Amino acid sequence: MTTVFHRAPKRTLPVAVAGDGIEIIDSTGKRYIDASGGAAVSCLGHSNQRVIDAIKRQAQQLAYAHTSFFTTQPAEELADWLVERAPQGLEHVYFVSGGSEAVEAALKLARQYFVEKGESERRHFIARRQSYHGNTLGALAIGGNAWRREPFLPMLIEAHHVSPCYAYREQREGESDDAFMQRLADELESKILELGPQTVAAFVAETVVGATAGAVPPVGDYFRKIRAVCDKYGVLLILDEIMSGMGRTGYLYACEEEGIAPDLLTIAKGLGAGYQPIGATLVSGKIYDTIVGGSGFFQHGHTYIGHATACAAALEVQHVIAEEHLLDNVKARGEQLRARLREHYAQHEFIGDVRGRGLFVGVELVQDRATKTSFDSKLALNAAIKREAMQRGLMVYPMGGTVDGATGDHVLLAPPFICTAGDIDNIVNRLTDAIEGALRAAGVR
Repeated sequence: MTTVFHRAPKRTLPVAVAGDGIEIIDSTGKRYIDASGGAAVSCLGHSNQRVIDAIKRQAQQLAYAHTSFFTTQPAEELADWLVERAPQGLEHVYFVSGGSEAVEAALKLARQYFVEKGESERRHFIARRQSYHGNTLGALAIGGNAWRREPFLPMLIEAHHVSPCYAYREQREGESDDAFMQRLADELESKILELGPQTVAAFVAETVVGATAGAVPPVGDYFRKIRAVCDKYGVLLILDEIMSGMGRTGYLYACEEEGIAPDLLTIAKGLGAGYQPIGATLVSGKIYDTIVGGSGFFQHGHTYIGHATACAAALEVQHVIAEEHLLDNVKARGEQLRARLREHYAQHEFIGDVRGRGLFVGVELVQDRATKTSFDSKLALNAAIKREAMQRGLMVYPMGGTVDGATGDHVLLAPPFICTAGDIDNIVNRLTDAIEGALRAAGVR
């Protein structure tokens, strides 16, 4: 029996011993195509020598210095790199160790900003149903996934949730895109008015919804409308790009495609590509200047923020992506992946939707395509797909509760940016076999 407390301790896991490009190799020598990047993390695959060398150089020079005493060159250079390419107005970077920490920092920055402004009554946060923003208590409270929240509800701060921009499930029959977007923007405005505009601090949303619903992209000008509502009432806009950012959609920041800038933006996962734990919160100049001009102190922090070795690794990851023009490959391979999936599943009776942007793609399974009825959650179809895929040497990211936190199944795909056209074909073929195997195992076939 292992002494490691794994997240699913009843399961016996293979032992990963090596990485080779887009593959992970276990202790038996079996190879697995990492078609999900772990959890949309490993955007450069598992053996990039440039990043490994950058980590070695930094560790040999200075591995770590506590940020209450020092800044470091890697942290300063990485922050400059991120800000130079960020949406307008995002002028500072607060480094953390992962996505949940980045969201916690954003929530606290939003609250402290209003306290420093003398608007301490602004305490409410609004997010969307079926969102996921992390597993620390603040991030979990803001998230809208019922299954994840339920055991901890007595410990969570109050949060409010509105409808997601989830066209496959939420757009009404005969409703135009414009009408759908306007209805969602009106719902947010109604919620702000219900709570009292002077009490609302921020609206939090994933630019492209990740784990809980499976790569759900926004419709049309949805975020422009949301930005306008937030501006009307002085509410901050926090965009969560933990999964969808850092090139995953084909743009360094996913919101570039939306043509808007948030007040706070959270990133992680692909920022360091898994080579070191790192995340960050990008902060608008107005928030930074308010705090600097007020107390001059952000009342928050963790031991490993701004970790020198992590920042050096992340900076080299970003250099590799830029110098090897990998965002072009993300767009090309992403188009190929969605096209191949739609071709494979155009007539599949149990595939309801294929969606996403770049190499961030979701496949939603349904029991009935016409009614979009989900499979019985007792079948645990998503778990069966994961098992079947692993048997076939394929790592994918299936989840249940797609529709409401309890029902629905989808598979999330987020392969490394370095994948080839041949890799995409292999992923689609193995996924198809895994889905069919799971359907047979569940007695559906």
